[in-house]
Amino acid sequence: MAKKGAVFEITESEFSKIINDKKTPLVIVDFFAEWCMPCVMMGPVFERLAEKNNGAKFCKLNVDDAPEAAQQYEISSIPCIVFFKDGKEVDRLIGGRSEDALQEKISDYLRL
Repeated sequence: MAKKGAVFEITESEFSKIINDKKTPLVIVDFFAEWCMPCVMMGPVFERLAEKNNGAKFCKLNVDDAPEAAQQYEISSIPCIVFFKDGKEVDRLIGGRSEDALQEKISDYLRL
């Protein structure tokens, strides 16, 4: 697990452990690919949100390097941001989003 700013770049082998970590109430995973222009555009937004929201762990998972995780979670369009609580998917957002829209969704889950 490499930390890049406030975001963790995780591997497929780390994925299950990260989303099932009981110490972190909310894990937000950005499924992306380096060749995906909308993914590249969402990168700085995801980083800023990670810096502002200490109650959640923000992770990026490259679908090209993690095909089994992408298949398991039926990731067919990217960017795809998936919210996990207690190891279970509770929500997902597909495609680019504004920082405000993402912040609103994150705030909702941090309040739960």
